Parts: sequence; C-alpha cells; structure tokens
Amino acid sequence: MDDVRDLKALQLDALREVANIGGGHAATALSQMTNRRIMISVPKIYVTHLDDVPQQLGDAGTVVVGVLMHMMGDLTGRTLLLVPEANAQVLCDLLLSRAVGTTQSLGVLEQSALKEAGNILGAAYLNALSDFMKMMLLPSVPSLVIDTAAAAVTSAYINFGRERDYVFCIETQFEFDEAGRVLPGYFLLLPDLVSLRTILDAIGLG
Repeated sequence: MDDVRDLKALQLDALREVANIGGGHAATALSQMTNRRIMISVPKIYVTHLDDVPQQLGDAGTVVVGVLMHMMGDLTGRTLLLVPEANAQVLCDLLLSRAVGTTQSLGVLEQSALKEAGNILGAAYLNALSDFMKMMLLPSVPSLVIDTAAAAVTSAYINFGRERDYVFCIETQFEFDEAGRVLPGYFLLLPDLVSLRTILDAIGLG
C-alpha cells in the first residue's frame, strides 16, 4: 500500500502527534532566539492533492512566502513551509524584535529571518519524524520563494515526478503575545515514493 489517500484517522493522529512534538521543539528554539514566548500547534494534518494546496491559503493567486528544503538521509524528499505574505511580515516583526506592523516589505534581512525560522521548524519536524521512524533525517540549506501560492507549490515538485501528486499537509499555527495572536501556515511533506512506503510501513499501513 503506497497511496497516502488511504490513511485512516488513527494513522493521521499518530503523524499529528509526531508533528506536535516537532512543533514544541521548534517553539522552544524560536522562543530562545527571540526572547519571546512562542507556541506552535498542529490543529490538523491531512492528505491533499498538490493542486489543492493553494486553495487552503485562500486561492491560487494569494502571495505567500515559501521555505523549501530537501530531506536527506534514510528518507528522501522535500518539505515546503507556506505562510501568507501578510503573516510572514508579522512573523518577521516577531523574529526581529520589532513592533507588530513595522515590516512592510521583505528585504534581505527579513528573508534571512524567515529562512532561519523555516529551517528551525523543518528541522524540528524532521527530527521528530526521525525519532519516530528510528532513522536519520537531515534537512538541506533552505531556499526561499515569494510568489503566488500556485507558483510556490509548483517550485516544490518541479522535476520531482508525478508520484508526488499527493502530500502530507500539516497545518501549523504560530501563537505569541498575551493576546494570543495566531499566524497560520502550512508545512508540506513530500517524500519520494520509496520513503513514502517506509513511512506507511512505520504507521502500520505497509
């Protein structure tokens, strides 16, 4: 069995718990980096078609920031963190210790901060999955794209084969400040075919 569409609720719950563990580790690292309390939660994990991902962010024309990394080691594939541009600007204020509303454009400094945040989150998710799978997983150096949601998603699977049509979509919420400000984003896990089968074996669907 190698079709992620066949994942059942219990298996998705198991993967969601793994993602929550990773989110907790990322929140700790970001909190230490910014000297502010940050919480990261995973309200939902589901399987979706790549073509449907842009609609999750509003529509295909929504401008987003995407942080793309390659997954290396015992499992291979790609990961993509997608955050709507407006949310990314607020996240920059948080990461750069600015008052919310300060960031109006994403220059070199802002892009560097977002890549670092994406790197921390992606590495934390992969470390949690690595512990769960008892395998070695390593993220590559992150690359960043600012484009429409449709174009950003295309960048994740271009030259990657059509078997990547379906992906794990991890809803990721950054929560901070006393008012409980929440910034939603989406973390996509795109394992290659062999790695997908390995993940399914590990959660009892092999």
